[in-house]
Amino acid sequence: PLGNEEETAAAKCTQLCLGELLSVSDLECSLCIRMFFEPVTTPCGHTFCKECLERCLDHRPNCPLCKQSLREYLKAGSYSPTTLLQDIMLASFPAQLAERRELHRAEMAELSNLTKNIPIFVCTMSFPGIACPLHIFEPRYRLMIRRCQETGTRRFGMCIYENGKSFADYGCMLEIRQIELLADGRSLVDTIGRRRFRVLSRGHRDGYNTADIEYLEDKKVTGEELEELQCLHESTYRLAQRFCEHRDLTSRHIFMQHGPLPEKEEDIQASADGPTWCWWLISILPLDPYYQLNLFSTTSLRARLTQLQRILTALLQQPP
Repeated sequence: PLGNEEETAAAKCTQLCLGELLSVSDLECSLCIRMFFEPVTTPCGHTFCKECLERCLDHRPNCPLCKQSLREYLKAGSYSPTTLLQDIMLASFPAQLAERRELHRAEMAELSNLTKNIPIFVCTMSFPGIACPLHIFEPRYRLMIRRCQETGTRRFGMCIYENGKSFADYGCMLEIRQIELLADGRSLVDTIGRRRFRVLSRGHRDGYNTADIEYLEDKKVTGEELEELQCLHESTYRLAQRFCEHRDLTSRHIFMQHGPLPEKEEDIQASADGPTWCWWLISILPLDPYYQLNLFSTTSLRARLTQLQRILTALLQQPP
């Protein structure tokens, strides 16, 4: 067996020999024209960065070079690294590989920011504490969801479309709880609403919308105001219970889909977004999305409860 010095000499020799035979351009991905990062090789024998291949497969399930079908490969949903190539890069060009890793780390850090350039899914109204199941099939949103996974934030913003603006001024941060990948690359994503936000500015990244945002917070009240607010909260919750008890059979599917009316919370001002049951109610009531958005954007729990009381009273007066 070789001694330590001999091993070091042998390693240096390997590096020199490989370095003479190869140039950095031999180890470039044909899709991003950068040094391979996490290289993977397709069944047809072509090698790409894992991220580059995934982005191509978002659009069509074929090899980007020879166009051979990669449906079975895509269906398996796992990409094994091309270990030999990784070893060669490490032995021949350690400095360039470290630089490439650092570049990737910086890109991930930029994508991890949860107030600047956050990804925006333009689709439906979503609310704090309320589940929001999504079906992802568009290539740009496949990329967006994968990035949320890879950065570890597991979060993105949801806004509704608004005429002349591309999307509304207010939205809800969603957190990915679970993803079910389908064989053709589509996915079913189970998310839950977290925080409300206001859009400060709009942007784009790789085909999807982005925004700089600030989070909303209900104004806190104390003393007499708080006592009044608690009374209003109690009476509105009782109305909500009556509404849920008096619904006819056609509304049963609502409770199957959204679950029962959430319990009352002890401290009504504990959350920045107020009690979850209010959002549950707003999500199931037959309201226009722009009216929902109006309720959503207010930072006064009193104003929200007053509106809900008015709506529930009107609905309870109607015959079932």
